[in-house]
Amino acid sequence: MKNHWILVVSVGLFAQSPAYAIDAKYAAKLERSGCTQVSELQGCDVNKTREENAQAGFGPDAAAGAASESPLAGNWIAVGPGGATVAEIHIDDSETVWVDGNEVKAERSGGALVFKQGAVTYTLQADRSVQGQDTWSDADAGTTGQVRAE
Repeated sequence: MKNHWILVVSVGLFAQSPAYAIDAKYAAKLERSGCTQVSELQGCDVNKTREENAQAGFGPDAAAGAASESPLAGNWIAVGPGGATVAEIHIDDSETVWVDGNEVKAERSGGALVFKQGAVTYTLQADRSVQGQDTWSDADAGTTGQVRAE
């Protein structure tokens, strides 16, 4: 009978002890960055601050970050391989996008703003420290080029 109680008490104590799936350092990074394990898989960077991730569209403060001025707000020019203007792009603070005066649907994908007009896909990096990755590509013509802030 005594062995039975020892077993019951042992199981009860074991069941009450918390189980941690992540270590303390990783949990601190998640807290500082505003990321979750799920949003990290979608591109949220645990090595950046909560504010930087909110500007990129991640974390619980993303709505607050989107309400402030977008780092992409302004006028942009899509330039072809020969330097000719392919399209004129305007993005407002709420990241509504117009290409050549026509409003187009835009989505955040991995920290970038991606939008299409016809066969042309535009990708602008929300992290403005990333250089040379604001691009366009025309699926029909097979051409690509840079997008530059005006």
